[in-house]
Amino acid sequence: MNPFISFIVRLFTAVPSAFTIFLVSLFGFDQTFLLSSVFAITGGAVVDRATAAIMKNRFLKQHQLSRKEYRYIKKNLDEAKLKINRLNKSLFSIRDLQTVKQRIDVLRVARKIQSLAKTEPRRFYKAEKFYFSHLDSVVELTEKYRFLSVQPKKNHEIDVSLYETRQTLTELTKALEEDLYYMISDDIDHLNFEIDVAKHSIKKLNDSKIIEDESRRLK
Repeated sequence: MNPFISFIVRLFTAVPSAFTIFLVSLFGFDQTFLLSSVFAITGGAVVDRATAAIMKNRFLKQHQLSRKEYRYIKKNLDEAKLKINRLNKSLFSIRDLQTVKQRIDVLRVARKIQSLAKTEPRRFYKAEKFYFSHLDSVVELTEKYRFLSVQPKKNHEIDVSLYETRQTLTELTKALEEDLYYMISDDIDHLNFEIDVAKHSIKKLNDSKIIEDESRRLK
């Protein structure tokens, strides 16, 4: 559920309601300005809470989730957000031109998975490897790489560790890409199905045109 859209909808529902309650209370029931203001604020708050509850229920129904499932998913998404922030901080504090593209790819894929799960929470279940394994690994390795890369003096052992970490990060980047692919695999299958249907329809149309043209020619 997009927080910004939710805020806008609630704002445009609660504020007019509060203003209406204020006017009705002040002029309709001849209440004092102070009391009318209290009624307006209370009424606006009630409308805001009710609107938020209705929007959340619709969101859960749309994505076929129970409240318990959504709380579980949201908890993990919130934790993942902190990890991705750590990843972002580590990646862009590494001064190593060799790994620029790799670092950008890692962050891009991680953010895309997080964005998809946040927009469509049910997709979270198709990205559990990312949330419970791969993300932790890539964060830890990146922080380790950053720590080693900023050492003022490097020896052979550090160079070997940096090299091995780069290789492992390359493998993890591929794992993250596979996580993303699996997350959208149903969409790809659906798209391929639609393409096959469209191709079949086009073929039938072309075949019917050929038959019609042949019939006209014979006449």
